[in-house]
Amino acid sequence: MPEFRQSTSGKMFNVRFSNAVTSVLLDTNEQTWETVEGKIESELPTQLKHRVLFLDSSQQKHKELPGQVLDLEDLEELHLEKNQIETIPKEIYQLHNIKVLYLNNNNITQICGEFGELKKLETLDLSNNPLDWSSLEIISGLHQLRELRLYSINLNEFPVLICKKLHHLHLLGLSKNRLKSLPSEVVNLTHLKEIYLRNNKFASFPKQICLLQSLEIVDLEENRLTSIPEEISSLSNLNKLFISINNLSFIPKTLSRCTKLAVLDASGNHLQKLPHSLKELGDLDELGLSNIGLKILPSTVTKLHSLCVLYLKNTGLSMLPAEFAKLGFLKILDLSQNSFTEFPTVICALKNLQVLSLDDNLMSLITPQIKSLQNLTHLGITGNRFPAFPEEIFRLESLEKLYIGQDRGTQLTNLPDNICMLTNLKELYIENNSLECLPSTLNQLQNLKVLDCHSNHLNHLPDSVCKIYGLKKLLLYKNQLSTLPDNLDMLHTLDLLDLDGNPMTDPPVEVCSQGKAAVWEYLKEKRRKNHMATKIQALWRGIMVRKGLGPYSYLLQIGKKSKSKKDKKAKGKSKKGAVKGKKKK
Repeated sequence: MPEFRQSTSGKMFNVRFSNAVTSVLLDTNEQTWETVEGKIESELPTQLKHRVLFLDSSQQKHKELPGQVLDLEDLEELHLEKNQIETIPKEIYQLHNIKVLYLNNNNITQICGEFGELKKLETLDLSNNPLDWSSLEIISGLHQLRELRLYSINLNEFPVLICKKLHHLHLLGLSKNRLKSLPSEVVNLTHLKEIYLRNNKFASFPKQICLLQSLEIVDLEENRLTSIPEEISSLSNLNKLFISINNLSFIPKTLSRCTKLAVLDASGNHLQKLPHSLKELGDLDELGLSNIGLKILPSTVTKLHSLCVLYLKNTGLSMLPAEFAKLGFLKILDLSQNSFTEFPTVICALKNLQVLSLDDNLMSLITPQIKSLQNLTHLGITGNRFPAFPEEIFRLESLEKLYIGQDRGTQLTNLPDNICMLTNLKELYIENNSLECLPSTLNQLQNLKVLDCHSNHLNHLPDSVCKIYGLKKLLLYKNQLSTLPDNLDMLHTLDLLDLDGNPMTDPPVEVCSQGKAAVWEYLKEKRRKNHMATKIQALWRGIMVRKGLGPYSYLLQIGKKSKSKKDKKAKGKSKKGAVKGKKKK
């Protein structure tokens, strides 16, 4: 399989041939294109010449579509996103085999008529372009189109003609526009499975959607909805419904008829309760109710026994009912920014729990029963009121990520030596505390990749830090460090070292400000100088021993020599004085 790498500047991209895959480095200049074409001609088998099927030329600062691309007649997938292309050339029709085309994040204002001749096109993304929406009707001629993304194009109205002619659409993306409604003709999109209308100006749920019975995903987040029609029950294939950040005060009982619903996010609304009928949603495994003033958990939630993910952030909760223990399949639970004064013991019954967030509550202690959460890998307890580090968590043998920064809560002054018990720990976040030192046992955390200790009072680092050989990120900014361990550069896998805001002297601030590479070089040079000084000292000692003197006698010899020299000078001065006296007489 040939591999072409012609330049160190540019971008690696994949070129897929009909029965081979190779890598080509694409640059924006003509010379590179000629070189690549020459390689294709000379190094590929005859049957593969000109059979390029996939090309990625995204983020290349193209101001126009490269003419050489139009010569690739067999091209099926083309990525030109994140460039500076302003116009689509009329010769675009030459790509008559194109099936996937990404032109998002450019400066395109018009779609030429020839664009409608791409009859095999199945996926098109024109998002984030300053398009004149009137030219969008040309898209209606692309009868094989399956996916159409038009995010962030300042669209006020969706073209009726697209609804009438693109009967095969499976995905329609219209998020981040200015739409207030959809045309009634949208009911013609009978094969539509996914519709994304997030961040528009819908004041009411478009009822036409309820007639599209193939729909599986409906996204209407960040609009102005005040209600959901009861007709939503017609969406028998609905799998995911996103209605967060609206003005909803209730959820219709009929939603329970959408028996395939697996994900429901109603966060950020004005809900006070949930309909009891929702307990019939036996396949619901993800529920979002964050940022709602519930204060008391609706009893319906505890009857959704299939739940795996539950978001209850900032809901005013201060306790959980005993029935919460029935949610035995829960794997992810977010209870952050609530009013819990103690760790909810009922959580300890959730044996499958893997991720638990209790950040920004009012807890001062953690129950020893937490040890029963043996599958817990992520624990967030930042911003609470622990008087000391809660050592109960050391029993969580599977823990991989621990968040215990205290930007809002009571600051910790000590990190116990027993932190080494968390042998599977990969990331430790203990920022915004009042730590003056770190335990010497940190080197036993051999799986640790991230150590975030910024904004503490650290005045030195233990040498054991140098032996956390897998460490990738070490964040130490805003502390009181003046020196670093001599062997810190033994952390060969470290990618990020941040020492900003420390009164560094060894290495000095000007070295630390240049980044990890400069610090490493400084430490190596320091060791070299220390080694040379030690070598010279040992050499002197060896000389003295060979002369039959003690290992420190050379110092005495030097002292004696300097004394004898002074005596000789004194005698010389006295003789000169005597001679002068005789002359005077």
